[in-house]
Amino acid sequence: MRLSLLAAAGGFYLAAAGLFLTLGARGDWGFILAFRGEKLLALTVVAAAVAVSTIVFQTITGNRILTPAIMGFDALYVLIQSVLVLTFGGAGFAALQGAPLFALETLIMIGVATLLFGLMLRRSADLHRLVLTGIVLGILLRSLNALVARLIDPSEYSYVIANSYARFSSIDSDLLWITTGVTMAVAGLILAMARRLDVIALGRDSAMVLGVEHRRAAQGLMVLVTLLVAVSTALVGPIVFFGLLVSAIAHQLAGTWRHATLLPLAALIAAGLLVLCQALFERVLQLQSTVTVVIEGVGGLVFILLLFRRARA
Repeated sequence: MRLSLLAAAGGFYLAAAGLFLTLGARGDWGFILAFRGEKLLALTVVAAAVAVSTIVFQTITGNRILTPAIMGFDALYVLIQSVLVLTFGGAGFAALQGAPLFALETLIMIGVATLLFGLMLRRSADLHRLVLTGIVLGILLRSLNALVARLIDPSEYSYVIANSYARFSSIDSDLLWITTGVTMAVAGLILAMARRLDVIALGRDSAMVLGVEHRRAAQGLMVLVTLLVAVSTALVGPIVFFGLLVSAIAHQLAGTWRHATLLPLAALIAAGLLVLCQALFERVLQLQSTVTVVIEGVGGLVFILLLFRRARA
């Protein structure tokens, strides 16, 4: 059952990738495959990072309606853009594009998250308090961003708007390879901890009885989740509800909490779905809309449905 399910998800991804690479292609195939292949890699890496981080985050918190975005990562990312535009101006912000901006955004997000996790989990393993603190922090960051936005010259605020949504039209090749390496390393480490995640999914008390030090394991996994979210967000921008959508689909199809199945299944579904949607929007709809807007909208509806289902239960 597990192998057939993963094979089907892999087939879905390969079909979506083939469609993305070949649909509407004309001219020099060498140039086309190289250009589209780089974008395909970016879509795949970001989708896998979002899927894996969401599954792990839900396991740690014991709640399937939460995503790492609930901790305010998207709000922090947008606030960073606003502060940089306010400080350096539009031209200075444009000059920071590339490795300097990528490194700065990643370090700030990891630093804030590590500080938050360290303070909240040092004395207590109350993950519910941690999530609540993250929600309040997200509200605070959005309020600060609204304040900073009022101080920015309106003609330069377009730089903030352009970087406030996930974008796949222009990907920096150097940053892509860095993100790919980090994502593969972290995802591989998490997959190697699949059995420990299975135990953590049983709850804090059960995990401790079975020999897993819950607090230390939660801290380490939160750092890995933060790293995945930080590098993917710094590369293309924030994606809020996509992870929730993919997680819901993966759990429905797998019917199990075994992470050796859930993690690769969610990654393949996420990559196939994002690549397929991007292919349709680029080749069929001629970029009349943004794929992330639709995916986030569907993800938001899934979030509401999960809330209603949980309330009825």
